[in-house]
Order: sequence, then structure tokens, then C-alpha cells
Amino acid sequence: MAVLTWIIPAGEYATTKAGNIIAGTYKARASSPQGIWDVFLAPINGMVGTSETEGSISVSLFILVIGGFLGVVNKTRALDDGISATVKKYSGKEKALIPILMVLFAIGGSAYGMGEETIAFYPILIPVMIGIGYDSITAISIALIGTQVGCLASTVNPFATGVASQTLGISPGDGLIQRLILLVIVTVISIVYVMRYADKIKKDPSQSYVFDRRQKDLEEFSMPERSIDDKLSSRQKAVLWLFGLTFLIMIVSLIPWSSLNEHWTFFDSFTKWLTNIPFLGALIGKDLAPLGTWYFTEITTLFFMMSVIVMFVFRMKESEFIDAFLGGMNDFLSVAIIVAVARGIQVVMNNGYITATVLHAGETGLQSLSAGVFIVLTYIFYIPMSFLIPSTSGLAAATMGIMGPLGKFSGVDGSLVITAYQAASGWVNLVTPTSGVVMGALAIGHVDILKWFKYMWKLMAILFVVVAVFLVICAII
Repeated sequence: MAVLTWIIPAGEYATTKAGNIIAGTYKARASSPQGIWDVFLAPINGMVGTSETEGSISVSLFILVIGGFLGVVNKTRALDDGISATVKKYSGKEKALIPILMVLFAIGGSAYGMGEETIAFYPILIPVMIGIGYDSITAISIALIGTQVGCLASTVNPFATGVASQTLGISPGDGLIQRLILLVIVTVISIVYVMRYADKIKKDPSQSYVFDRRQKDLEEFSMPERSIDDKLSSRQKAVLWLFGLTFLIMIVSLIPWSSLNEHWTFFDSFTKWLTNIPFLGALIGKDLAPLGTWYFTEITTLFFMMSVIVMFVFRMKESEFIDAFLGGMNDFLSVAIIVAVARGIQVVMNNGYITATVLHAGETGLQSLSAGVFIVLTYIFYIPMSFLIPSTSGLAAATMGIMGPLGKFSGVDGSLVITAYQAASGWVNLVTPTSGVVMGALAIGHVDILKWFKYMWKLMAILFVVVAVFLVICAII
């Protein structure tokens, strides 16, 4: 990108007081090529911010804190044992597990980008599915397809929706309703697809794409050799309730209620009343912001606070809590750094004054395109980009600063551009060999990736068409 600042002519747009670009005001300016020092300085400025580019520190810190929160929750084994208990509860009615678990995994993918966490579930799901006459592909589909169609229609996923929204300067709650509708559509399609395949395998095991391994799988994943704990302690149940409550609060806090309806001011009134109660208001905190107005600072505080509450509820030792929290942060450290490095790309472009030139080229090229055509092209554009940049947060930070403003030139809202980017990323991550989640799941189930392609191509085609049509409808209404 720095090399391009030496080649692409510099330019700039006039902006509003809020910093939004004013279409049609582009003009050339003096060149500002970026050198070696600027390249190494860019990710630093990408984290802390400059006058031209907002820093990613709020997003990176949130990613680290939510990693710590998940580390503490995982330390309690509440999530693992919760899935195990569900499997045991539906023993003999395992077919019902497919829609139930896929819905749960889809919610996890949509809410917080659940992916790597599913690796622990495959050793539980595979023997159950094989034992009742299905195959390892069915088991892998439940968690992998479930989470990734959830990511495809991310609602408030902080690593996708959050980063992209922050880059565009909009609330993660913008476009939430359309993403919820898309989530329901793609989840239903995926459940039907998996259940039809499972029924076919149940009736005729030779139809399985991994039938050549069936005898080996029956021996290796023999149920008697694996115990499934069906007992959740009262502390673990409490942790699961807190886990769900945390994400529920985050979702409610990010929806701009008063913007959706000027009469929806319940949370504003309630917060004002609560903080004005003598002593109690001061004890809680006078700076408490009403739900519906929260952003990264507030939701980061939420996850930090809830991780401490989980510690007390589970009666975890302080040393165990610290180790779990720091371990969880460590798991997400690369994601937090990727966001800063990706934001550094924007720093180079902005300091080299080539961002406006690129946008001007897009503005000129998109003038004759309708909103529907633009959003479909955006969706297609993000498919190869998702192969090149598997990190959803990194992809958002690197590209959304360009694609969002381009959408405005065609009359497409920034929230819909985010939906197109998320849909492409989730679609690709169902099959991409660059994903550790995909390759890890297939390795555990001994499924060759070419066989996974053969199994997935019809679902991929269906989802591609459905998402494209959905985006066009949203763009024109």
C-alpha cells in the first residue's frame, strides 16, 4: 500500500462537520508518498489513532476482554458440560438434536463469532451421530455449518459486525433487524439440508460420502468407550445463565431504541431514575449509560464485570481466575493485533492521500449502477477477499473504510455493506482450507476436504443465491 502512494495520484474530498465525505467534491492535491518509517509507524498509529484515522484501541481492547471472559467461562466447563447434558437428555431422540444444536451454534456464531470453540464438541457429537446410524459428516455439520451460517448472518458479532461498524462510525445495532431475518432464513435452509442428508444415510449408509471409513469409524468412535456426563452442577447452571444474560444485555444495549422509535425511551428513563436514587445511584455509578446508547467502552466494561461475577458465582480462586482470564486474552491476542495492523493499512492510505482517489474512481465507476447491482458486486468482491484474509475482523478493518463510502455513492446504507461482507465471509468459511476451524473439524472426523466439498457444494450454491437475492431486496426497499 505504501508503494501505491508513490504511484496513485493524491486527492481529497470535502467533508461535513461529522467527518462524512461529500460526494462530488473530489480534488487533486500534492503527493504525499509513504516511506519505510511510515510503514512501521502505521500499525502503531492504527492502534492509537491519528487526526486522519481513528485508532482501533477500543476494538482491540474489547476483543482481549471478551477473550478473557470466554477463558473464565471455559474454565468452569459450563459450555462443554452443557452441550454434553443436552446430548444425554435427548438420548434415543438424537434426530431432534440436529435442529436444536444447530440453532444454538448459529446463535453463538451470530452473537460472538463462535468457531474455534466447537473443536471440543466434535469428540462428543461424532460418536453419538455414528452410533445411531448417521456419519461423521452429519456430526461435523451440526457444529461447523451451524456456527458459520450464524457468522454469515452475524447480528452483533463483535469480531465482524463490531469491527466493521466501528470502521464506518455506525452502531452495531444498525441493520440488526435485516440480519436477524437473514439468520432465520439461512439457519432453516441449513437445518433442512443437514437433516435430509442424515435421513438418507440412516436409510442407506452406503450413500455416505465417508462410507469407505464406516467400519473404522464404528470402531474408533464406539460409544461405550466414551462417557458423556449428563450432570451440570448448580454453579455451572448459574454460569450458563450469566453467559446468556451477558450477551442478551449486549444485544439490547447496542440497539438504538430511541432512533428506531422516538417514544422508546424506557431505558433512558429507567437509567435516569436509577442513578438519581440517593446513595444507590452513587453506588452503582452516576455515569451509567442507558441501554441502547452503549458502544465499545460500555460493552467492554460489561464483559469485564461479568467475568468477575462468574468468578464469584463459581467460587473460583483468584489465581485461577487470573490465569483463565489472561489465557483467554492470549487466545485472542493475534486478533487484537490484526485489527491494529489492518487499520495501519488505512493509516498509510489516508496519510498518502490515496483513499480519496480510490473512492473517486469507485464513485465514477458506480454512478450508473443501481443499488441492487452494487450490493451484489460487493458480496462477490468479498468472497475472494475472505480467502485471502480469513480473519473477519482483519478483513473488516482493512476494507470497510473503502467499501462503506462507496456504498453511499450508490445509495446503499453502510449497514447493508456490512451484511454483504459478513455473508461472504461466513459463506467462504464453510469450506475454506485456510480456516483452522474447518481443517480441525475435518481432521477430528477423518473427513477428506474433497469429500467435504462434494457434500457442501449444493448448500453453498443455495446459500449464495438466497443471500444475493436477500441483499438486492434490502437494497431496493
